[in-house]
Amino acid sequence: MNNKLLKTGIVGTVIAALCCFTPLLVGLLGVVGLSAAVGYLDYVLMPALAVFVLITIYALIRRAPNTNS
Repeated sequence: MNNKLLKTGIVGTVIAALCCFTPLLVGLLGVVGLSAAVGYLDYVLMPALAVFVLITIYALIRRAPNTNS
């Protein structure tokens, strides 16, 4: 399960980062005629980026070997 969680976190982080820091999503929304939604992207993408980064960190912590033995 930890590998699946880690993959989900990494893929989500990359996608959210691409959409936040490049005009990729803005161009795509303009092409399909949904450019009115561009003003609301910051309200969705920044929290999504934060959530996926936290998922990745959580999966990496759970994946680390337990050295308390």
